[in-house]
This record gives sequence, structure tokens and C-alpha cells, in this order.
Amino acid sequence: MTEQVFKDGFLWGGATAANQFEGGYDEGGRGLNLADVLPGGKARLKLLASSGFDFEMDTDKYSYPNHEGIDFYNRYKEDIALFAEMGFKVFRMSIAWSRIFPNGDELEPNEEGLAFYDRVFDELAKYDIEPLVTIAHYETPLHLIKEYGGWKNRKLVEFFDRYAETLFTRYKDKVKYWLTFNEINGATHMPLFGLGFSPESPETRLQESFQGLHHQFVASARAVKKAHEIIPGSQVGCMLIYAPVYSFDSNPDNVMHARQEADLFNFFCGDVHVRGAYPYFADRYFEENEISIEMEDGDLETIQEGTVDFISFSYYMSRTDKKEKTPEELGQGNLIGGVKNPFLEASDWGWEIDPVGLRIALNELYGRYQVPLMVVENGLGAHDKIEEDGSIQDDYRIDYLREHIREMGEAVKDGVDLIGYTSWGCIDLVSASTGEYSKRYGFIYVDKHDDGSGTMERRKKKSFDWYKQVIESNGTKLD
Repeated sequence: MTEQVFKDGFLWGGATAANQFEGGYDEGGRGLNLADVLPGGKARLKLLASSGFDFEMDTDKYSYPNHEGIDFYNRYKEDIALFAEMGFKVFRMSIAWSRIFPNGDELEPNEEGLAFYDRVFDELAKYDIEPLVTIAHYETPLHLIKEYGGWKNRKLVEFFDRYAETLFTRYKDKVKYWLTFNEINGATHMPLFGLGFSPESPETRLQESFQGLHHQFVASARAVKKAHEIIPGSQVGCMLIYAPVYSFDSNPDNVMHARQEADLFNFFCGDVHVRGAYPYFADRYFEENEISIEMEDGDLETIQEGTVDFISFSYYMSRTDKKEKTPEELGQGNLIGGVKNPFLEASDWGWEIDPVGLRIALNELYGRYQVPLMVVENGLGAHDKIEEDGSIQDDYRIDYLREHIREMGEAVKDGVDLIGYTSWGCIDLVSASTGEYSKRYGFIYVDKHDDGSGTMERRKKKSFDWYKQVIESNGTKLD
């Protein structure tokens, strides 16, 4: 790509989440949150898929890497300087709810926590890096989970109101771009992450999940309205996990199945956030799955009045599906299900790599909603090796990102209004799904390992200079 495709002022940067890289879990008055009780390794995946998790830690049996992360809490100046060296225009980060309200239900916030993020935002401002802040990124305070049952409980709307208003009031002069709930549509697949509860049983999962989602829809809409009141000119987006759904073949039954799966996964939450109403297909889906949503008077009006300004989304993979499938046909590693796509290769963790799918995603989203879009997560988790000369030759990551950025450019030429791109895990961090350090995404290598060893030393990978060139050229130099 040699001609300029991306608009002037395009927001290039990187993305992180507090629970995966911040550390300092017992510093600065912070309370425990969901991520603190999730063990590292294969045990985490089992918990995500199970029911009845008790949210207790067993330090004799498991390790808990999220406690330490990569210690951004104490090393933020060093890391932000590296982001600035790459030329970041924007840095996507989240705020740890339990750092601001340790239990989640207090009436007054923790000043130490607020002051920490003041320092982070001031450091970003020193380098003219715009913060893009996710308010809730898989970090429900543990007390709200144990005492109230997570987002199944309507009371969390009130607690989130207080939390969001506190952030908007404190940082009104420092943060313009906000996201409400991370990957909100993933909640029906993994309610533990987004909704802060483990389903009572597989049979009740959908009822519990959609009730929790309704509470988040109301909370998000209220937050959008409050942000616009407190911070004139602020931009508040939703955040989806997006995966185009391909039919396995041209069998009309499979095509219809893929269409329904795409509507449910990709557009249900988007319709509520952007159009301000439940989608047209919701009534039939709820009826056929025996889902009954408890709503209060005024909820639907609140949702209608609190629509978002833009859509942000994560894109890692597409999904191929068919109506009837055997266990042997299932895609290995794709967290969102489906069958193996014979035309795609996969990452070290089995995630199918589909750059064209990103162009498809951008066109599908823009075609449906006609609002600005931002890709806020996209990256390759891989095993990185330090060579004898100390370098890290991650050409595979450069290849992955290059092809995805090229397809973004094609989508812009298609007419999509794309305003930013933040590569996921711009610095190595703890994997959300597996709790591993070894699943590395960053342009910056962090000397920390699954067995807990490591110095936390930061080291630039080959992709560091490559991404710096991409940003300097506004996406025209990708080779």
C-alpha cells in the first residue's frame, strides 16, 4: 500500500487491559476482582466452560499470573515511553474497577486508585498520546460477584453508574474516548468473563446471560448519557468481539444457520447499542429458548436515548459453520465455535488466520450501522524466541499484522469510515483465555514466564520498528 488510504489524524496505537498487564493487585488500596481468582494454564479454560465456580483461590494448587501481570503499575513511565517511541497516537487501556471502588459498592472512591490513573493519563499527555479507556474489561470486583451474583443482579447497574460518573468527573479534562463494556457480546459464550458469574447450570446459562446483558445495556446507555453531560465533545463507543460467519457450503440450510448465528453473535448487542432497541429477531429467539427478561419501566427508553457514538471491536478470526456437525469437524482452538475452514491456516493456539475476514467485518458493520468504526484488538499470539544476539525476529507477527492492515485499507477504499486501529497486546501480557505469559502478542518482549520466573526486562522485537514505520507513514509503508 503506497498511496495514503487512512485519513489524516487516524488513531494508530496499541491495546491492553488492566487485569492482564497492570499488576499491583494488592497495592494502592485495590480490591480483588474476577481476574485475580482465575488460575493460569489449562485450568482457566475449564473454569470458563463450567458451571458452579466458587471464586476462591487455591494457591497451593494453582498460580495466579494476573496478580503480577507485567507490573505496569510500577513501570508505566517506561512502557509509555516505548509506546511514544513507536509513535502511538492512541493507547487503549482499561481502568480496574476495584482500584477505584475496592468492593464495588462503596459510596466513596479510593483516592489512591484515582491518583494512579491521573499519573498514567498525565504521562500519556506528555507524549500527545490519546487515551482510549475501557470502563469494564473483565474486571468485575470480586465482592460484587460473591455478594450480589454479578450482573444477574440489577443492583450492579447502580454501582456501575457511580463508578462511571466518578471516572467522567475525575478525568473529564484528560480522556475524550471511552468504551463501556469489553466484548459485550461474548457474554453468552463465556458469562464468567463479561458478566461476572458462573452459570448455575448449562440449562440456565442463556436465561442468566441475557438477563445480565440487559442490565449491562441499561448501564451502558446511562453511562453514554452521563459522559455527554459531564464531558462535552466526548466520544463513547461500544466494544464487540466480531467474527464473520461463513456457511460451510452452499446448502441453504447451512447458509441460513450461518446467517442466524451471525445475527445473534455479531448484531444482537450492536443493534441495542447503536440503534437503541432490541433486534427484530429477539422475540422469536427468546421464545424458542424460554428466555424471559425482567425489565423495569423506562429501560427501553433509556437504551434508546443512550446510543453510542462509534463502534469498536476485536477481530482475531472468522467462523465457518454448518447446521449439523460432528465432534471431529469442530474447529480446534477457535473460541467462538464452528468447523474447520480448509482455506485458512491457524496460529500456535489454533486460532484461524483470516485477514480478508477483517475487511468483511468492517463492511458488514458499516453497512448495517453507518457509524465510525475502530479496530481496538487484533494481533497474533505466538511463541517468541530470543536469538543469540538478543534479537527477536517475529516476522510471523509482522506478516499477520501487515495483511490485516492491508485489508483495513481495502475496507476504507470500499467507503468504510474507519477512525483507528490498536493492535492487541502491544506489549506482552497475560493471556485472558489461558492465563499464560508464553502466548505473546507484543511489539515489546517482557521477560516473564509461565513458571513465574523472569526479570520483567523490556526488549524491543523486530515488529517494534516495523510498526513504528507503519505509524510514521500513516499506513503507506507496510513492507
